[in-house]
Amino acid sequence: MTNLKLLEQEISDRLNQAADVKAVEEIKIAYLGRKGMIACLFQELKSLPSSEKPEAGKLLNALKIQAEELFQKKLTTIGSSEKLDSDFDETLPGAQYETGRLHPITLVIREITSIFTQLGFEIVDGREVETEFYNFTALNIPLDHPSRDSFDTFYLNQGCLLRSQTSTVQIREMQKRKPPLRILAPGRVYRPDAVDASHSFMFHQIEGLWVDDRATFSDLKGILHLFLRKLFGKDVQMRFRPHFFPFTEPSVEVDVKWKKGWLELLGAGQVDPAVFSAVGYDTKKVQGFAFGLGVERIAMLKYGVNDIRLFFENGLRFLKQF
Repeated sequence: MTNLKLLEQEISDRLNQAADVKAVEEIKIAYLGRKGMIACLFQELKSLPSSEKPEAGKLLNALKIQAEELFQKKLTTIGSSEKLDSDFDETLPGAQYETGRLHPITLVIREITSIFTQLGFEIVDGREVETEFYNFTALNIPLDHPSRDSFDTFYLNQGCLLRSQTSTVQIREMQKRKPPLRILAPGRVYRPDAVDASHSFMFHQIEGLWVDDRATFSDLKGILHLFLRKLFGKDVQMRFRPHFFPFTEPSVEVDVKWKKGWLELLGAGQVDPAVFSAVGYDTKKVQGFAFGLGVERIAMLKYGVNDIRLFFENGLRFLKQF
């Protein structure tokens, strides 16, 4: 019994040292071959007393089975290793995976927000599903205003709607915080417009708000002048045209000279006192200005894109240009 255990350990030790299939086969022949050591032990059974032969035969069979399992396990291990080695060629170039890119809308949003953060603005975010109070009432938009009509707003159940402007974020921030306040709110907005080359039912806006005790219209013009020079270059030409917005007074639209004509780019103005009253600000102690612009329009100008739908169809031929 002791000799058989030693023999099993000897086989295991020699297999551990075997480096390839050829070495394993040589060891297998030495122990399990026709003239191998285990075959010789079976021959020696004849010389044992009859009473000892059954037990000795049982032990030899167990050793033979164990040895065969050890050989098979070693061959499987070496075979897997050699297969891996044969599949690997260090001289071949590595697998190359195409890296992703930022969407052009994201690029423009990052560029714009970077400019305004350098001017002291804080980037804030807000919900896209809103109530009429935040989307209309608090912004001094009356009940009979056309934008409240179902043709101009996506109404949902339980008195909610999809926000049609990111001004809703400004209202919520003013409710939570006291002035001074200098925030920028980028995000998606929704309006049921017919989709064509220049309109989409979903697009992106960036709206800014500056509130303190002395923010003037001159400050607004200076901020927008710096922004547009940084965005389009120092030679950009701009003009301010009087306009009307329910939430600002006085209000303007800002145009830039583009190719052969003027192009409307954003709206702005001094915040109407009614908006400050809606959020609980003292209208005698604070004043400020707000502005808003569409991201897609700026992206189309910067990249020479003539169809807004290309930004949302996400064709790879289009996106790989950015």
